[in-house]
Amino acid sequence: MTGHALHVELGERRYRIDIGAGLLGDPDIWSALPLGQTVLVVTDHNVGAHYAAAVCDRLSDRDCRVHSVPPGESTKSMAHVNRILDALIDHGARRDATVIALGGGVVGDLAGFAAACYLRGIAFVQIPTSLLAQVDSSVGGKTGVNHARGKNLIGAFHQPAAVVIDTDTLSTLPDNELSAGLAEVIKTALLADGEFFEWLEQNMDALRRRDPNALAHAISRCCAIKAGVVARDEREAGERMLLNLGHTFGHAIENVTAYRGWLHGEAVGAGLVMAADLSAARGHIAPDDVDRVRRAVASAGLPVDARNLDAEALVSAMAHDKKFQHGRARFILLEQLGLAFVADDVDPAMMSSRLATFCR
Repeated sequence: MTGHALHVELGERRYRIDIGAGLLGDPDIWSALPLGQTVLVVTDHNVGAHYAAAVCDRLSDRDCRVHSVPPGESTKSMAHVNRILDALIDHGARRDATVIALGGGVVGDLAGFAAACYLRGIAFVQIPTSLLAQVDSSVGGKTGVNHARGKNLIGAFHQPAAVVIDTDTLSTLPDNELSAGLAEVIKTALLADGEFFEWLEQNMDALRRRDPNALAHAISRCCAIKAGVVARDEREAGERMLLNLGHTFGHAIENVTAYRGWLHGEAVGAGLVMAADLSAARGHIAPDDVDRVRRAVASAGLPVDARNLDAEALVSAMAHDKKFQHGRARFILLEQLGLAFVADDVDPAMMSSRLATFCR
């Protein structure tokens, strides 16, 4: 095998993450995957055109079918979950069947949730092809779909049986999707590793040029951090909440715009700057730190504000966020660059005031 591997340590549900170039063509990778005899590959129209046939060729000894969905966040709906379930039933899938999620975060969330629901849970394997999915959503077992009233309100924790990250798939990723993935890379550094954030400041150009060594380092570091967090707090009872840095703001942007016009990573990028700004307003970090976050987000090719959006609408959307409890939104804020904490005592007037500055 090329590349290297790490594990998410969850006892009997322990699983492996393989990271490297050319893994989709590596027979050792495929022989090691825990696959049933019946396999449904869920992908989107764009990714499927590049990789679905090659995946099925590798599974010629199994009963493999492909189910393709439209690309985009609006696909994360119960209607598309039902279509995947129909495909599994039509395929005659039993409890030993396997779903392969081949694509970005939308496909992973959608296919994983369908796998969690079918026959009360069948195995699925993540093969993420976007940077965002490779560094974040493919690891940890969060699956689900959106609701008109909020992001990811319907879902389940359902850990994959394995994750295969072939960095070569990033060669077909559009530039704006690469930038969207960099938002999650920046997020991970900000919440857990100040030295990694400094490395990002120095290597953002290399990442945007798709330098293979830089990408491999960033993906590996993000996966290692997230694997550790998930192993310690699988169901977000404490530490795992920190992985939502920037997402309370970002999810509100997505909700207000009806999941159109903003990629998830773009909304998170702006959300990271907003979270840093709120952290500084409360006296946790210095204004210079906010500037560093803003520069890092901008250098990744991401928006740093929510210009032309309605601040009151964003506040209202936050009230339907999963992190909203007891009349208050829980925010992930920065104690320093590389160290985050959960704050449930944010003054609503301060939050609204700071948010308004990003919407002008």
